[in-house]
Amino acid sequence: MELLGEKVLKELPNSKGYLIDGYPREKAQGEQFEREINSPTGIVYFEVPDDVMTARLLERAKTSGREDDNEETIKKRLKTFHENNDPILEAFQSKVTKINAVRSPDEIFADVEKILDVIPKAS
Repeated sequence: MELLGEKVLKELPNSKGYLIDGYPREKAQGEQFEREINSPTGIVYFEVPDDVMTARLLERAKTSGREDDNEETIKKRLKTFHENNDPILEAFQSKVTKINAVRSPDEIFADVEKILDVIPKAS
């Protein structure tokens, strides 16, 4: 958290902001980030049903060589994801923009661009 905070606060005056992938991982981590560093302008959430995510990960397994890309482990990972992530979405509900990520990469990217384009310069 300290290293992240240093980097964010150093760059903030010279940028529109920052994009942190996969963060926070837990509600308490997000709350700590708000207290100690800054309040997020927004949160982008890529919404994918569990069955689609499972299929994607099983497809990845064909070439990834990852032993954890199997159905049993994927179910456990998705359960943990929802247990940790759903409270984040609820706590920061007013800042969350959900993107339907069961579309082409180009369509998803276009939606992300629209979201990022309207972010005001940080103060």
